[in-house]
Parts: sequence; structure tokens; C-alpha cells
Amino acid sequence: MGIIAWILIGLLAGAIAKALMPGKDPGGILVTMLIGIVGGLLGGFLGKVIFGVDSIDGFFDLSTWIAAIIGSVIVLAVYRAVTGRGNRRHVHA
Repeated sequence: MGIIAWILIGLLAGAIAKALMPGKDPGGILVTMLIGIVGGLLGGFLGKVIFGVDSIDGFFDLSTWIAAIIGSVIVLAVYRAVTGRGNRRHVHA
């Protein structure tokens, strides 16, 4: 797949991951794209390692999108844990 396809998949997978996970959303559209792109790569890698399948075959392949979304959810969770964002309750003294 070309770089434009990866950016588009990244943008959409990152946005879907943000919609699936409650809490404060980190960053804007650029962070969303990066989370999605990294998530797509992670999802493809995990698909190969765990299931022995090449899940990043093409833009319109369902397994590509599922892998990208699952990977994006994982990356978003890690990003929130590292940056300290997410569901936090503030206690006011």
C-alpha cells in the first residue's frame, strides 16, 4: 500500500479507536493519524505473530481495517497511560 493509503487508514482507524474508548482524547488530527498508523503496523505485526496471517494485504481488505483498529486501540491505551490522560477524577480540596 502507498503512503497515502496508510495515512487514510491511520486517520480513520485512529478516529474509530478514539470513539471506542471513553475518556479524554489526546491530541488533534495529527496525533490521531499517528496513533492509527502505528496501530495499523502493530495490528499487522500481531496478526502475523499470533495467527500466522498477513493481515495487511490491501486497502479494502477487512482484515487490514480490523487489525488497524485493534492496534490503534492498544496504542491509544498505551498513549493515555504514558501521558496520564484518560478517565481521572479530580479531587478538589
